[in-house]
Amino acid sequence: MLRAAGVGVGDEVVVPAFGNSEVAGAVALVGGLPAFADIDPLTYCLDPAAVEAAITPRTAAVVVVHRFGRPADIARLHGVGQRHGLLVLEQGESEVPYEEIAQRRERAAYLDAKLRGVRTPDGGDGHTYQQYVVRVPGNGRPDRDAFARAVRARGVECRVPVKTPVHRLPEFRRCVSLPETERAADETLALPVDATLTKRDMQRIVGACNALGGLLQPAF
Repeated sequence: MLRAAGVGVGDEVVVPAFGNSEVAGAVALVGGLPAFADIDPLTYCLDPAAVEAAITPRTAAVVVVHRFGRPADIARLHGVGQRHGLLVLEQGESEVPYEEIAQRRERAAYLDAKLRGVRTPDGGDGHTYQQYVVRVPGNGRPDRDAFARAVRARGVECRVPVKTPVHRLPEFRRCVSLPETERAADETLALPVDATLTKRDMQRIVGACNALGGLLQPAF
């Protein structure tokens, strides 16, 4: 996609650092330079204001990655691209059948209503819940990691969606301020929301999570 768009040696491409390294790697593969911008803390996608602040005379394109089933603010991002004469490319997520999306939304609504002590995801703008990502507040120690270990010990599968932001990986290390990216990498945890989960499974997830309130500071 980048090659087809004419991105080449020396071109800067604004990309997110919250996620895996494949987008930054694709930029490097065509000879470009990945430039990292911060994310919106609600969508986990590129923040249009942060993208605009990252633009330089060498910027040729922006790659927007939709995250966890919540789309980026693509209208504003295209507006940034138009103002600066930049290509805005999108990387979507795998398609999920509509019936499964409805079931995931039903399970997400159940978790939204029942979970305590964690910050549940913002469900706006057609969230399809590819992943149900909560925030576990920090409180000065790695509470998210302790929380994840304790939940797993109670038989509930969970995963850290982004362990290390791309701008902290050795091959892409940059001295750049990305506070929302750093905070999301430290606090986010994906809980099960698959369409195959039964009501008893959902009750087990809620029970395991809510039993751990002592690990957490209040969520605001």
